[in-house]
Amino acid sequence: MKTIKVSIKDRLAIITLNRAKSNAMNREMITELNDMFRNISTDANIGGVILTGQENFFSAGLDLIELYQYDEKEVRSFWELFLDFASTLTRFKKPLVAAINGHSPAGGCVMALACDARVMAEGKYIIGLNEVPVGIIVPNSIFKLYAFWIGKANAARSLLEGKLFSPEEALQAGLIDEVVKAESILTAAERRIRKYMAFEPNTWQQSKLNIRQELIAATAEDQSATLALMLEQWWSPSTRSILKTIIDNLQKK
Repeated sequence: MKTIKVSIKDRLAIITLNRAKSNAMNREMITELNDMFRNISTDANIGGVILTGQENFFSAGLDLIELYQYDEKEVRSFWELFLDFASTLTRFKKPLVAAINGHSPAGGCVMALACDARVMAEGKYIIGLNEVPVGIIVPNSIFKLYAFWIGKANAARSLLEGKLFSPEEALQAGLIDEVVKAESILTAAERRIRKYMAFEPNTWQQSKLNIRQELIAATAEDQSATLALMLEQWWSPSTRSILKTIIDNLQKK
């Protein structure tokens, strides 16, 4: 695996995003993550997963530099892959906790939203769905994940504003569950997930699936109509212009 690292500790898998500086999600990373979570879901030797990043990034979201170069067929297959990955995470029945060690906007936030709990490092970090200012239409299935944790009204306002929360704001909104010092992030995440893992597994897992019935259905349903709207906007001159400006700024750093 080139973009993630996996370690096992007493039936707990720790998946570390490990792609360049910002853990931007490209086709390779999403494929590796998707395959890993599917494998773990049927592995009786693993009882739970912590998902974390490196340095100052959990994940900066999708790799816009790579996506911008895709042709129409490649872009469509990428978004289909990403939505399938979101579905995989949402229906993952075992305990899953995000140790958000740094910035987590857009796609990084989506991964965190699919987890059962989120512990975030204190500091000048951001988390939230900021796709609208970038010119990307957010699928209803992703909006429902957002609303599941922070309420529909707050999710609607935050999505349409492209709001990015500080750790303290995210805690107050219910987007995350705990803010800790960066050096304690994995300890705090493990403490939380071990509580889940201590319960009778089938009871806990079935309860999780029951609670998530609507989310699982939303992420698993045919999203071709939504995808068509997303792709139409993706290729619009206005969105291409916004993306080009963002990419130019990223490449200057």
